[in-house]
Amino acid sequence: MALESSTLPLQSPSSIREGGNIYRPHNTSDYDSAGMKKPGFQPHAREIDLINRDPKSLNNDLVGIEFEDVIAEPDSSHSFDSIWKASFTTFTISRYWCYRLLTATIGLPLALAWGLIFAVLSFLHIWAVVPLVHGFLIQIQPIARIYAVYVHAFLDPVFDSMGRCLHHIRSVHHKDSQLAIA
Repeated sequence: MALESSTLPLQSPSSIREGGNIYRPHNTSDYDSAGMKKPGFQPHAREIDLINRDPKSLNNDLVGIEFEDVIAEPDSSHSFDSIWKASFTTFTISRYWCYRLLTATIGLPLALAWGLIFAVLSFLHIWAVVPLVHGFLIQIQPIARIYAVYVHAFLDPVFDSMGRCLHHIRSVHHKDSQLAIA
């Protein structure tokens, strides 16, 4: 059912997101109120939010880069107003379209490459790293117990005795860099 734009109430982007993604408005979450996955949940078929494209704020350092952050004229020297406006327009439009062309030509291959890289990293982590670490921890447990017994039986008494014998020694540092033992 299509609604005409004149019958839709004006909503802020946050209220649109609270009601769900605008491309999936009736599915605000893939989980029900009890925290269980809803029937028909497909993690690989989830929709992306086309309004908030940086929900985890990965690129906050790039958000504030505008014309005024890059090009500025001091009060003592100003160009013609028409040149300043044309410079602003040229900067803004060239930045916009250059970004769009780069993402269209290079963004898709890079997305494929990053997808492959993270798939390989996930595969290695799941099938190689975690089993190796757990195997190592299993193998090292007897050695760790023997080491702990050795430390408690032989080294703890030695260092405890040394501490009791030497606890009266104090060092004082003077400005002339001489060490005095009291």
